[in-house]
Amino acid sequence: MLMARAEDAESSEQNATDSFFVPSYLENSAYVQKLREAHEQHAQKVRDSKPSATNPIANKPSPFMSLPPGTHLGISHAVVERLPPNEEEQLGEDSPAPLPSKWSKSDMWLGLELLSDNLSIKYGGPKSPHERDHEAAAVRADHCMPRQCGLYYYEVQIMTGKREDTAVAVGFSTVGASLSRPVGWEPESWGYHGDDGRCFAGHNSGRQYGPTFTAGDVVGCGVNFRDGTAFFTRNGVRIATAFHDVGKMDVYPSISLKKPGEHIRANFGQAPFVYNIDDLMKEQRMRVQRKIDKTSPMSLAAGMGETELIQTLVLQFLQHDGYVETARAFAEDIKVQKQALALDPSMHIEGMSFKDDEDAHNRQRIRRAMLEGDVDKALKYTNAYYPQVLQDNEQVYFKLRCRKFIEMVRKAAQMSMASEQRKSNGHPMDTVSQEMDLDLNGNDSLSVEDAEAIRELRELEKDMLEYGQGLQAEYANDPRKEVMNALNEIWGLVAYKNPLKEPQVSHLLDRTGRVAVAEELNSAILLSLGKSSRAALETIYAQTTVLLEEMRTDGGDGAFVSIQDVMDQVPKPPRL
Repeated sequence: MLMARAEDAESSEQNATDSFFVPSYLENSAYVQKLREAHEQHAQKVRDSKPSATNPIANKPSPFMSLPPGTHLGISHAVVERLPPNEEEQLGEDSPAPLPSKWSKSDMWLGLELLSDNLSIKYGGPKSPHERDHEAAAVRADHCMPRQCGLYYYEVQIMTGKREDTAVAVGFSTVGASLSRPVGWEPESWGYHGDDGRCFAGHNSGRQYGPTFTAGDVVGCGVNFRDGTAFFTRNGVRIATAFHDVGKMDVYPSISLKKPGEHIRANFGQAPFVYNIDDLMKEQRMRVQRKIDKTSPMSLAAGMGETELIQTLVLQFLQHDGYVETARAFAEDIKVQKQALALDPSMHIEGMSFKDDEDAHNRQRIRRAMLEGDVDKALKYTNAYYPQVLQDNEQVYFKLRCRKFIEMVRKAAQMSMASEQRKSNGHPMDTVSQEMDLDLNGNDSLSVEDAEAIRELRELEKDMLEYGQGLQAEYANDPRKEVMNALNEIWGLVAYKNPLKEPQVSHLLDRTGRVAVAEELNSAILLSLGKSSRAALETIYAQTTVLLEEMRTDGGDGAFVSIQDVMDQVPKPPRL
């Protein structure tokens, strides 16, 4: 399983930079979700900073510059590129700790040879009598075991060694532990030794633990940060707990070799493990879930049961966000359900408290306009009902205007696609723009409907560029970095013939972007009315997320559960 073909040094180094792997037992964890997001963001920044055939907007003038005639026709006479990402932004402070992926060349004792795959280690022995001042040679992995994952596991296969006398040790250590002695003999070092089957914790006198191991065996090492224990496996079978009270220090996968010719290969999760670690992770998650299930919500709201509390939160959320009609229907439905369950049909059933106010209706109109992509209507309603909001929230106003430009690009791209689809029925796709020019000069080969659509598209593209240039001129001297980054990003849309089909920028045109801006505008309106910008349900969600994040920092219960786990259990509505 571990005998994968070794690549040459250059390829290995490239693979270490570009590859991204997830051990199976961490696949659906909150830790890996953050790790994957950080990796994708970094990879996207690297792609955006490199000019290529699919990313033509590279090394060009600043955004919203004066463009030559014809650009509004979708012909990229001049294109612009977003500014290259700053190096300090590539790895943020909130990025999760990376997983160990290879042995560290800079954290390895003399006599060890790291092979080109960066996973295999050979021991050649001391090169001279002057290097005999050590009793073994150890190496640590490139990263520590991330406590945020709750449970960490890796395996080592003994490739070669003396059948009856293999002095390989497998375990973990801190950066402060010496590498000149076997793993487990030094303070802040823990190890399981193959020659005698003993385990050692910071001292050279260990205790009998498990069977010996030699060439051909696969030894695994696992650390459970939730309860501070560590264990080992041999050929897929788990041995007893080896260590308790493993501290909160950062520990690294570590191995040591002692006899010349000994050779090992590690698996940090790039390949399937011999031991079924997935079941152990499931067991840990179930334990945490059982603790959650036993918790009563009665203390959260006096006099309310769990069902009533949830219904109240949902109703308040609908009212808060301006879903007036939905809130009214929800309250009525709950009342009907209570009446149906009542033992006495004649008993009066109180409905849920529902406040129907004008502000809720106004905010609903604004939200609906935003979700339909009609930014002008949203601005009109906002200025009519709450004239001070946009003056007091300049950042929200800026995002609304950027969204207007995005919606203009989106509409132009959709119209262009529709036009190309009609032309493809009888005309080559690459003749569309030529026919558009001919149509303005009186060409009668196009229908009246097509000619009108082309004129409308041209007018929209012209208005779009004029609006974008005006937006750039207004914010040309703005010192805020986020403002310039936003302008650079949205202007990059015009560099593509059809940005809806380009993965580099198509996400900017996604309808979900409307939701984010609508939420910010709604929050600003609520604050202007002296109300909370968040619904109670959102506050609970945010607080729970923060608490779970804090609990998983040191590998506690939060590492084995996430809000997404709960969301995944909610039945999905049928597809229409």
